Parts: sequence; structure tokens; C-alpha cells
Amino acid sequence: MTMRILIQRKVFPARAQAPAHIVFERFSLDLAEGEICAIVGPSGIGKTSLLHIVAGLDNDFSGSVEGRPRGIGYVFQQPRLLPWRTARQNLQLVIPDCPERAGDWLAQVGLAGSENVYPQRLSLGMARRVSLARALAVEPKLLLLDEPFSALDEATAKSMQDLVSAQLKRLRPTTLLVTHHWHEAAALADRVITLDGSPARIVDDRSIRPARAAE
Repeated sequence: MTMRILIQRKVFPARAQAPAHIVFERFSLDLAEGEICAIVGPSGIGKTSLLHIVAGLDNDFSGSVEGRPRGIGYVFQQPRLLPWRTARQNLQLVIPDCPERAGDWLAQVGLAGSENVYPQRLSLGMARRVSLARALAVEPKLLLLDEPFSALDEATAKSMQDLVSAQLKRLRPTTLLVTHHWHEAAALADRVITLDGSPARIVDDRSIRPARAAE
């Protein structure tokens, strides 16, 4: 089923001395089932806002998201781990029927031995890998990735990119990837969309790997 995103209008209200800002106006985007779409564009353009709307976390807009798959995995810009739960316990929350898989996923993101560490004792890069494991562990139908490899060293980022690529091939989720790096977009995505302007609009929409869905 195609997911259709229509944002007639999304506005950030005025605050203090800052005037109201129209983020999106008459914006539309269709994603085929299983399509992997990368979103690139300058900071502050609205990429994260778009993911929040797609996820159903932001309903303060005029428009609709039709055909949203059930079962969402989301890697936020910030890890958003529960500080009173260990790395393992954070994962067990999303896979309560198979809690033993939490350790397996932590091992896959290179965190074997850190299962019982609390988030405040994890580096940002480690916490982001827990967040990535959490998103993949649910085997999502819709995967939202907001700069998932930031705060990682080059070797770890490449390892996590390979892990994500393997899971995309295995699970075939409809995917939106926000990144500032073209090499990440080209390595993972079927399609790359560039946003620019104010309100944000699609200024470039190109297929990178149009035959992937048929592989």
C-alpha cells in the first residue's frame, strides 16, 4: 500500500521575538510499500518535523498521512532512552514477548557487555546504538531514521550502516532516512529527495536504485 503524506500547512507559532514560521505548505509525498527514501537538505528545513508528522507524533498540522503502516521503528536525533532502565531493559520494553533477544541486538550493535549499563553511563554514540537496536528489534513495517549514524566514529558508522542495510533487505520496511551525507543516502536509499526553501519544498527527487523492490 502506498503511504501518502499531504501537509497543507504546518506552522511553528511565534515565540518571544521570533515570528511564526511556515514549515510546510501544500507539501505532498508518496512512498511505495517497502520503498527506502532518503531526505536531505539544510539544517532547520523541516526534515525532523516531517518524520514526526509521518510517525503520528505531531498532529498539529493541516493535512493527512494515509496508508501509514502499523509497527513503527524510530531512531530519533536524541536516543530517548529511559534513564531508570538499563540498555537491555530499554530494549526489552519493545520486545516483551522475546526479552532474550535484547542481548542479541545489543551484540549486533557492538554493545555486548554493556547490557546492564544505565543510559547516563553510556557515551552518546553508545546510546545512539541502543536506540538503533531498539528500532530494528521491533521488525518495523515503517522505519524512520533521523541521522542515525551521527556521533559515531567512521568505522562504527560504517558497521551500523551495513547492519541497517542488511535489515532493510531482510524486513523490507517502508523507510524514511534523514541524513546530511550523500554517501549514506546513496548506499541505503532507493530514492533521494532534497528539500529547500521556506516553506520547505521538494527541489530534487531522484531514483538511486529503482529496481531494488524487485530484487
